[in-house]
Amino acid sequence: MDEAIVFAVLAFALIMFVWGKWRYDVVALASLLILAVLGIVPASQAFLGFGHPAVVTVAAVLILSRALYKSGVVDVIASWYLRIPSYLPLRISSLASLGAFLSAFMNNVGAVSLLMPVAMRVAGRSRHPPSLFLMPLAFASLLGGMITLIGTPPNIIASNIRMEESGVPFNMFDFALVGLGVAVAGVAFIALIGWRLLPSRSAPLSLGDALHIEDYMTEVRVPEESRFVGKLVRDLEELAEDDVAIVGLLHKGVVHGAPSSYQIIDANDIFIIEADPEDLKTFMDKTGFALEGSARDIQAEIDETLAGRDVAMVEAIVGPDSRAEGGSAHGLHLHEAFGVNLLGVSRRGTSFMRHLGGVIFKVGDVLLLQGKRDLVQRALPRLGLLPLAQRELRIGQQRQLLFPLSVFVTAVVLTSLGVLSIQISFVAAVAVLLITRFLSLEAAYQAVDWPVVILLGAMIPVGEALETTGGAARIAMLLTDLGNAMPSWAMLGIMLVSTMLLSSIINNAAAVILMAPIGIGVAGTLGASTDPFIMAVAVGGSAAFLSPIGHQSNTIVMGPGGYRFGDYFKMGLPLVVVIVAVAIPLLLWAWPMGI
Repeated sequence: MDEAIVFAVLAFALIMFVWGKWRYDVVALASLLILAVLGIVPASQAFLGFGHPAVVTVAAVLILSRALYKSGVVDVIASWYLRIPSYLPLRISSLASLGAFLSAFMNNVGAVSLLMPVAMRVAGRSRHPPSLFLMPLAFASLLGGMITLIGTPPNIIASNIRMEESGVPFNMFDFALVGLGVAVAGVAFIALIGWRLLPSRSAPLSLGDALHIEDYMTEVRVPEESRFVGKLVRDLEELAEDDVAIVGLLHKGVVHGAPSSYQIIDANDIFIIEADPEDLKTFMDKTGFALEGSARDIQAEIDETLAGRDVAMVEAIVGPDSRAEGGSAHGLHLHEAFGVNLLGVSRRGTSFMRHLGGVIFKVGDVLLLQGKRDLVQRALPRLGLLPLAQRELRIGQQRQLLFPLSVFVTAVVLTSLGVLSIQISFVAAVAVLLITRFLSLEAAYQAVDWPVVILLGAMIPVGEALETTGGAARIAMLLTDLGNAMPSWAMLGIMLVSTMLLSSIINNAAAVILMAPIGIGVAGTLGASTDPFIMAVAVGGSAAFLSPIGHQSNTIVMGPGGYRFGDYFKMGLPLVVVIVAVAIPLLLWAWPMGI
């Protein structure tokens, strides 16, 4: 009975993961609570997953990735890429290699978000569509994650599962025995063949250019008898409900770009507002303001201010698990809470400006934001938005480069030599960075991908329930019965491919948690070592190449690259074939079947 309930809960979770109506962390938590209420997972053990070494390690790795990003060391590496000759295959192969290398030691999404603006800049300079650069970068980040223990959460989970099974975890570079060969083969395929399978769509204009923002700018004057005299700018913003953006103000002869919500309005103030004609008419009717069509000298002065250093106009992508996802400019109070204006939205190449206040943001949307430069810079990480601007690369100072890098390398060495377990060494490294104030507590908390932490903490007990109720063993026996006529290496391939397919539709960490106990069960029925099966599941968990929803790296390049769902399959399917062909021999060589 318990086994049937676990299967039913897992079926529910898989359906909800694929449907996407609820976010995956909510689905995982709901699944755990169902099993806990029914008594299948004891109440005393229901939340032990949140203290699991894998969960702690994933959080620490994410924080260390943020520290490396802040140090500028990754920017130095990225700056080298800009010096590469303009030969297209060379640039694509170099970008993929760089993305894979960085992803071996830092968060996959972090590596992609760092290199994506670089790729967009190079695509613009060489007049090539960004679609030829961005998917290779995203796929290479997944390949690079296979190389080390800290490259991706599935590897950390696999190591801890091995620890629970045999008492010995995988070491830092044990994954390289298979992962390095797979990554090299995958990057070579991308560089030589893969990018040629991608659509060569015209490079889109920047969102600001595409929307012709200046066509939507209007000057309005506050009459002396206006009821808004003496009130605050925020009163206008509440009236407009984010369908009208106040981007400039001439107040007592002083020009303000992106004026504060708490600026007091005076008679004869001139506002520069951005709105489409329909929203402008509604705004004018509500406020009683007068159109100011003749003040060209004022417009020029305000334009100069808006183009100055104090005011920024930035394109940013709604990233996975962003605070902005599912919200709107109105609901998030973009100007009041963050000090920025929303000027436009682009979704999969379609740009629009009308009724922006009510647009519900989705992952991959490109937002055009305007505001004071320091407020914009603070708002992006708070909202979970990834800048797509052609920003200058930040070269860190020598101390900034060396200190976090030395702390990180020390943690890696201590883990590799077996002096400390990975969760202890990496948490200690985080503590050092916090104590020395290289990294602030706020930045550390922002660096943690909390939905993934919730997912892992909730799914670990669910995965254990699958094993303790005998469900994993039953699935393993069914697979073995189906494959009785097959050699053991074919069963290894089935586990690899099954995990690949699962990771293309649900979070890859959840795929590994579910498939690893099944792999251990298959090894048991075959009388083989569990190592090659656990490692096959880890590789399969990182090979989410068939869809844009399989991994966050795939999702965030979809909008800027102008990709459609089927484009991922065009390059992803032959890449999966290459990985399977390379991984199985390497698995058998590095991790023999014999016990």
